[in-house]
Amino acid sequence: MKTFELIAPCHFGMEAVLKKEILDLGYDITEVQDGRVTFFGDPEAVARVNVFSRTAERILIKVGSFHAETFEELFQGTKALPWEEYIPSDGKFWVAKAASVKSKLFSPSDIQSIMKKAMVEHLKEIYGISRFPEEGASFPLRVFLLKDEVTIGLDTTGESLHKRGYRKLTAKAPIAENLAAGLILLTPWHADRILVDPFCGSGTIPIEAAMMAAGIAPGMNRSFLAENWPHVTPKKLWYESVCEAQDLMDLSVETDIQGYDLDEEMVRISRENAKLAGVEKLIHFQKRDVAELSHPKKYGFLITNPPYGERLSDKESVEKLYRVLGQRYAALDAWSMYLITSYEQAESAIGRKADKNRKIYNGMMKTYFYQFQGPKPPRREHRTPEQTEGK
Repeated sequence: MKTFELIAPCHFGMEAVLKKEILDLGYDITEVQDGRVTFFGDPEAVARVNVFSRTAERILIKVGSFHAETFEELFQGTKALPWEEYIPSDGKFWVAKAASVKSKLFSPSDIQSIMKKAMVEHLKEIYGISRFPEEGASFPLRVFLLKDEVTIGLDTTGESLHKRGYRKLTAKAPIAENLAAGLILLTPWHADRILVDPFCGSGTIPIEAAMMAAGIAPGMNRSFLAENWPHVTPKKLWYESVCEAQDLMDLSVETDIQGYDLDEEMVRISRENAKLAGVEKLIHFQKRDVAELSHPKKYGFLITNPPYGERLSDKESVEKLYRVLGQRYAALDAWSMYLITSYEQAESAIGRKADKNRKIYNGMMKTYFYQFQGPKPPRREHRTPEQTEGK
């Protein structure tokens, strides 16, 4: 079976989490750069990583890379690549996105236009036709230019992997599903621990946590562009990946996952989204003010995306909100708190310096993931059946 070099873009700051995901799926990493992880995989890997990755944006097949400082070099470098291995004579192909950093070629529209012409010239020679109908499957490309090094990737995913299919309704400033999953994976939370999101909005963080707890693969209920490329990734591999996902799913798991919001409509939306995700029985959503945040048990987790200045024009309201959050967190017994925010006075308002913080880009917005780490719960004593009987 052919081996590809595959590229998985992700949110800046999530590279380590994505790297671990890919390693856990059994594939070898070749490179980790800002905002992407590159690895080797066969056609089965294309299907499995699309179906199972919680943090990637999409999966690209690396078609090739070369140095280009002029548009002529870009044209010739693109034309020399083996496009016929991927694109059939009726394929619809285009450069969907071009990004340039510290390169002499920086105009996305010019890069896209020249690369399309080069691909057409190459395929005309291969297929012996002068005009391409482009009525078949879609083959969008993404190109990155970094210090005049061109890397071209064929997009196997289509609509971004953060689109799980369950979030039909959203809050005004929702957190992306793959970013929410990545934040949870940056914490020590496990399915047998308590998780509360006091600003749940449309329910993304609790839903992603519940999907992890139940072993629900994020891509098992959606489609992908490469499903229509039988010569690259046979349909059988996609069926097998979904079957593997179905075998790993366990909806009987017991959880204590809760989502609160002050807006009754958001609570309704969260419940509807959880139902679409198939995890409504694993989450308790409730209308509740952060000032009423409490929990009788120890060693729980607050994981949340609270409002930050961009969403509340009154800075005093933001400061008060974080102050109340800090007070309620302090009242919880041996809990940990993890929150993503761009509000720069978060630690001051909360009244405590975070044990760690990590810079993460939420789209183009620079945010910080503050990590207030509580104590670990005591190890549960393992008792043999004989010890239990003799007690």
